[in-house]
This record gives sequence, C-alpha cells and structure tokens, in this order.
Amino acid sequence: MKHFPLPLLLALVLPCAPALANEGISKVNGSITASTGQTYGDLETVNGGITVEAGTETGDIETVNGGIRVGDRARTRGISTVNGGIRIGEKVEVDGDVETVNGSIFVDRGTRIDGGVETVNGGIGLVDTRLSKGIETVNGDITVGIGSLVEGGIHVSKPSFSLSLRAGRKPRVIIGPNAAVNGPLQFERDVTLYVHRSAHIGPVTGAEPVPFDTDAAPSD
Repeated sequence: MKHFPLPLLLALVLPCAPALANEGISKVNGSITASTGQTYGDLETVNGGITVEAGTETGDIETVNGGIRVGDRARTRGISTVNGGIRIGEKVEVDGDVETVNGSIFVDRGTRIDGGVETVNGGIGLVDTRLSKGIETVNGDITVGIGSLVEGGIHVSKPSFSLSLRAGRKPRVIIGPNAAVNGPLQFERDVTLYVHRSAHIGPVTGAEPVPFDTDAAPSD
C-alpha cells in the first residue's frame, strides 16, 4: 500500500484565511470547507476533516486525521486521508487516486475517477461509477455496485500483523448487476466473492466466484 505523506512544510504553516479563487488552504489543526461554486488550489490539513461543497473545483485534497466529503458535481484532483472515511457524491470528476488507510470509501452514481481506489482497513462501495484504474484493499469489503466499471482489476492483499486491524475477518467482494471489472481479480487471502449473472469480470485467482441473480448478494 502506498503512503499518504503531506508536505513536510505543512507542519510549519499557520491556518490561513479563506481562499481566493485558485488559492489553496493549508492548516495544521482544524477543518476545511470549500464553498459551493468556487475554485481552489490544494486543500491540506493534519487534524481535521475536509468538506468540498457541490459544484466546487479543487486541487489535491489531503488530511491525516479526518474524513473527506465531496459534494455533487465537484471536480478535484487526488483525494487522500489516513484516519478517516471518504464519501464522494454524484457526478463528481476526480483526476487522481482516492486513498485512505483506516476508513471506508463510498462513491455515488455518475462519478468518474481517473485513478485507483485504495484502503487498508475499510470497505469500498461504488454505485454507477467509472474507475480508470483498479481497487486495492487488505481488510475491507468491496462492492462494485450496479452499472459500475472498473478498468484496472481488483487486488486484495495478504494481511500482515503490522497492517491488519481485522486480520481474522473474511472480506466480502460483490460484483453487482450490470457491473464490469476489466482486469484480473487477485486475492491473496480468503474472501467470499459474489458475481451477479449480468456482470462481466476478468480472470480470478485465489477465490471461487459465487453467482447470484437477485438485486442484492446473499447474506453470509
């Protein structure tokens, strides 16, 4: 898994005043809100969440301890946190990767991500989403929901003691109705893999697909 370092100089930056158009915001302590319809540079904080309101354009979005929420029809570059979840609304354009270590990632319908989606400890859910690269996790459940397209495959890594907070749990991986994963599905640990009969997937290693034809996957 990749690391998510903020620039070393960020620790020396004092909280800034609200950004003008195309200016970024850097903080050490405190949340950041990017206002509706405005244009910003990079949004960076260490201890605090970041909210990007609907219709806003930003550069990279990074925090260490905090969640990230991106409103409908926003446009951003990469999105990353260490301890916090990421929630992306409808019809968002993300020009980069979406990454967290301890937290879930949810992406709503009509969104395009020109990169990959990655967690260590946290679930991943996509609804009618276009993903140009793959999905990676260690301990999280994955749902490639109805109508979603993942171009880069799925990789579930083998947990290690140093990384795994939930090593004993068996993740669920669901490929939903009319979804497609155009790449290999590689599993280095035991998972339960459900694939809807209308879905299309690449070659699978390390798991046996279980077909289903209902709206939702079977309960374990």
